[in-house]
Amino acid sequence: MQTTPISNRLHIGIFGRRNAGKSTLLNSIVGQNTAITSDQPGTTTDPVYKTMELIPFGPVVIIDTAGIDDQGDLGELRIKKTIDIIDKTDLALIVLSGNSWGEEENELYLRFIDKKTPIIVILNKIDQYSADQLNAIRSTIPADLQQITVSALTNKGIDTLKDAIIKNAPEKFETTSIIKDLINPNDYVVLVVPIDYEAPKGRLILPQVQVLREVLDCNAIAVTVKETELESVLLQIPKPKLVITDSQAFKQVAKIVPPSVALTSFSILFARHKGDLDILVRGAAALDQLSGNDKVLIAEACSHHIGKDDIAREKLPRWLKQYTGHNLQINYVNGNDFPSDINEYKLVIHCGACMFNRQGFMSRIMKAEAQSVPITNFGVCIAKLMGILDRAVSVFNNSE
Repeated sequence: MQTTPISNRLHIGIFGRRNAGKSTLLNSIVGQNTAITSDQPGTTTDPVYKTMELIPFGPVVIIDTAGIDDQGDLGELRIKKTIDIIDKTDLALIVLSGNSWGEEENELYLRFIDKKTPIIVILNKIDQYSADQLNAIRSTIPADLQQITVSALTNKGIDTLKDAIIKNAPEKFETTSIIKDLINPNDYVVLVVPIDYEAPKGRLILPQVQVLREVLDCNAIAVTVKETELESVLLQIPKPKLVITDSQAFKQVAKIVPPSVALTSFSILFARHKGDLDILVRGAAALDQLSGNDKVLIAEACSHHIGKDDIAREKLPRWLKQYTGHNLQINYVNGNDFPSDINEYKLVIHCGACMFNRQGFMSRIMKAEAQSVPITNFGVCIAKLMGILDRAVSVFNNSE
């Protein structure tokens, strides 16, 4: 459980007004004093993440957020961070404590309904209110929402809440495989992993590890090699079912791998696993329409040290200029930062989103779609720039 990446966990967001007992509820669910609690409104400032094993569902991450009724300039910033969490929430808990359902809760409700995110309403601190008071609160809550009564302070009703979380978890949560539908037992799968300035010392990056694990789970045979040894390795093993490369080595690898062997990249696999591959492929077509001084947004899901020949800051801009012949205006965002208005951009190029859950990445894709701004990801974009996109996505044509 502890080694399951946060991006692969069900994201449960806790929302509500200040002093509704959200942080106490988090502590009660996880059985630890993870979040600071106080009678003072506004105790929670930044979102608090806590991972746990929710039996029998599996690994989850629970996110405690600031009150949606926070006040002042800092309060507005806290509310913005709370709203940002909505984009990555797979299951929402809206907490009421003595207050009726109001405009704040209804705004949350409409946002989650729009995203088709399941909602459970929590009536907290039930030991402080009479039956008539609780019934009055219940009458204000939308009739389509499930209600659970709890006392987070005494743990009353928490087991019932956990059962409700398991029952309401999205049925298709992270069920999209990375590679399982593309290979069979005993197939050879070659993973091309360059070891360059950007490669982390002593380990592989998360997408490479996850793909490798799925190959082994399928009882297939994984062969991991650097691009410099690829040609020699292909002469020594049976014909591979699939070659998967780091996108940065796409051009070199495509020259080595015979056309009869399927070829794609880790990033393109994650474009399908975390997002919508069809939308991201369509978005890459915008590369042919870019002209001088057009604005392009490059978005990365994580913050990292920018090293020599960084893919986002150096390689992609260089390849974009070579392909379009123009000096484009390129802006960057990292981590949870993503502008709400992206209309000024002619194209958004996103990383593989291995550090995001699918809901988080899809929310960005849907935001781009809603504003009619083309969006693609690093792997799809690089394949297009290198002239091998059709080949790189053809492996999915026969998949279920």
